[in-house]
Amino acid sequence: MTVRPLPALLTSALALALTALPLAGAASARPASSSSSCSAQAIEDAAPHGPDVKALCAALAGLPDQDATAALIRVGGKGSWHGVAGVRDMRTGAPALENARFRAGSTTKIVTAAIVLQLAAEGRISLDGTVQQYLPDLLTDDFEPITVRQLLNFTSGLQPGASLGEDVDTGYPHRFETLTPKEVVAASVAKGPDPEHAPGEHQRYGNIHYTVLGMLIEKVTGDSYAHQAAVRIFRPLGMRHTSFPAGPDPRIHGPHNRGYDWIDGKLVDVTEWNMSDRFAAGDMISTTADLERLLFAVFRGRVVPEPQLKEMFTVPDIDGATMGAGLQRFELNGKVIWAKTGARPGYHTVVAATRDLSRTVVYSVNSTDAKGDGLAIAQRFAFPAFNR
Repeated sequence: MTVRPLPALLTSALALALTALPLAGAASARPASSSSSCSAQAIEDAAPHGPDVKALCAALAGLPDQDATAALIRVGGKGSWHGVAGVRDMRTGAPALENARFRAGSTTKIVTAAIVLQLAAEGRISLDGTVQQYLPDLLTDDFEPITVRQLLNFTSGLQPGASLGEDVDTGYPHRFETLTPKEVVAASVAKGPDPEHAPGEHQRYGNIHYTVLGMLIEKVTGDSYAHQAAVRIFRPLGMRHTSFPAGPDPRIHGPHNRGYDWIDGKLVDVTEWNMSDRFAAGDMISTTADLERLLFAVFRGRVVPEPQLKEMFTVPDIDGATMGAGLQRFELNGKVIWAKTGARPGYHTVVAATRDLSRTVVYSVNSTDAKGDGLAIAQRFAFPAFNR
């Protein structure tokens, strides 16, 4: 399978995007040149067994455009490559920061899964133990027993919980409101069990599974989820720029590229947003370098010991299932790839690798439709890394 990168939009489309920007002052952003990794010499010198550097550079060319305002890409394994392009701020046109922090979205689930599996390795929980056992007041008697493993691999049968808006258009007016994990889960419980599938019968991706896992972590450890992530994952791995917001804080602290999204035909700054309702399912802020550290450490068994680690790479034997504990299995160009995507308004993230780490890719794209067609973003910015 050969995937060609999407072409950069015409100058007229960029001009339209900039003139539509509803911010004070003239929109002065100009396409920022990509990193030296995309020089003609760098493309010519690219290792034949490495990523498709020419295609990666084509993906970065012309940013900002109507689809993205910035992109940061890190490719590792046999043939490493880094690239950055676009702007930090559409008002000023300042070039994008390579070390920028961003909302990592559902890549948070890798961290949550790892903590749960660590607790299992320590004997503090059993993967065959139930939600009813560990959180006895959470579910009603209408629910059949739901195991920790079923939460990890998205087969719990829990229905989606409460949300302040599943897309940017509906969520934007509520971006400074707070929805607690308890409120999210209570709304799911009120819907009752999945009427068509008992626990373990059907895989349905959703945040609700990992929201409950976050509550489980807090109950078993007697500590906050965010602190457990820090002491168990971030600090030991040297992920110094990864954290969770303090409560409902809507800001990204530290250097970051601003996020934008199309709302009612205008490009709107959506950087400030309270993500507390995403909790253990998608509230993490990180950098590409930190996520690359996490990826290598998890795959090498430095975070989760065997035999628990196999849960991350085990897809349940259910028709149509593709996900293990925190990771999803794909096949591309004859390669099996384990990956996780994350999408929050203004930010789209991917971490992906072959099991032997012969090829890895981590990216953060300031997508102007981050909650939309994630496949198109991945085809443009991630697939070239696996083309060889």
